[in-house]
Amino acid sequence: MLQERIESGEAIIGVIGLGYVGLPIVLNFSARGFQTVGFDIDPAKVDALRNGRSYIRHIPAEEIATHVASGRFKPTTDFALVREADALIICVPTPLSKHHEPDLSYVVQTMETLQPHLRPGQILSLESTTYPGTTAEEVVPRVEARGFRVGADFFVVYSPEREDPGNAIYSTQNIPKLVGGTTPACLKMGELLYAQICQRVVAVSSTQVAEFAKLLENIYRAVNIGLVNEMKVVADRMGVDIWEIIGAAATKPFGYTPFYPGPGLGGHCIPIDPFYLTWKAREYGIHTRFIELAGEINEAMPEYVVRQVARTLNDRGLPVKGSRVLVLGLAYKSNVDDMRESPSFKLLDLLHKQGARVSYHDPYIPVISPTREHAFWTGVQSVPWDEATLKDFDCVVVATWHDTYNLEELASWAPCIVDTRNAMQGVPTNPGQVTKA
Repeated sequence: MLQERIESGEAIIGVIGLGYVGLPIVLNFSARGFQTVGFDIDPAKVDALRNGRSYIRHIPAEEIATHVASGRFKPTTDFALVREADALIICVPTPLSKHHEPDLSYVVQTMETLQPHLRPGQILSLESTTYPGTTAEEVVPRVEARGFRVGADFFVVYSPEREDPGNAIYSTQNIPKLVGGTTPACLKMGELLYAQICQRVVAVSSTQVAEFAKLLENIYRAVNIGLVNEMKVVADRMGVDIWEIIGAAATKPFGYTPFYPGPGLGGHCIPIDPFYLTWKAREYGIHTRFIELAGEINEAMPEYVVRQVARTLNDRGLPVKGSRVLVLGLAYKSNVDDMRESPSFKLLDLLHKQGARVSYHDPYIPVISPTREHAFWTGVQSVPWDEATLKDFDCVVVATWHDTYNLEELASWAPCIVDTRNAMQGVPTNPGQVTKA
């Protein structure tokens, strides 16, 4: 019986998709003594894991090697092993199409791959962020097509991932885990499953509520970031410092939460997830104006930064065309090696299009791996961090601020800095050397 196998620790946990979300889940279940099988279609990832190597900076290779050597973690590309698992947790990408419409191809392909190998007595959990109704519309029918009765001999839940790569405070264990079940029996089994690795499991009444809640979390951030990005443009035009303004407003102990501007949105969630609800809302005749306006503002920020670069170079008697520009930081956030949806790529694209001789430096991304959206930059290497290299650039754009950067060296070596992160605040610089953007 599934419940007894989970409670006794005998259940085999299968995780599909071994990226920033799936790999931590595998390791957490393995650390609790469960046998785990990690499925991925990328042989290179599976090979790396089998040999105790990590391709995610904040997950140590030693941790992976320990779990593999113990026999509790088996990475594989063989989806026939799905039948051996008692729990199946899907952690695959849910990107947008070029028209800002949901691309559920990874979820659908995964379900079709799993379908022939499903058996009675399993629980399947979808963790990929998606629009309300996906679990009921795309997952459950494919389970029922096998002749299973969901809630009786097979269990389906939705439990959105809440991973924050590089966060030293919050991890899989201490982030409250939302779970919505297709039926009450499904919910009970989902709560039991995640209680094995999460300190707190929060049950909601349906898979749709859990799906919507995940989107609301990210829409909240996207809208507030859009607001402060718009305020940054207004403050710049008025000649006042948006960072000082935010600091002043943040002294209010109630009714205000500080958000900070940047060169655009990045990561696997905030730039993408809000549009999943926008798309679904149209089915109900609703125009989600806040979401779309915030999206327009945030997507325009790289162009705003490039205009600031052009203005700064022009003040020095230099055109963008032919100037050497260094983008500092390719990752989408500080202190991680995650470059998914990074606005730095858009800065590279825009500057290159305007004729700049553009390079990047990021200690966590020594070479740019292939991406669907920015294939042009595949194989480009990070330039060194040294005095001769930085002095050779006409302008350095601080796009992402890693703690490893020596900002005093940057101030000493770079003749011109466009700072999108307020990184240079408090660092001694020459008059006119730094432009905030």
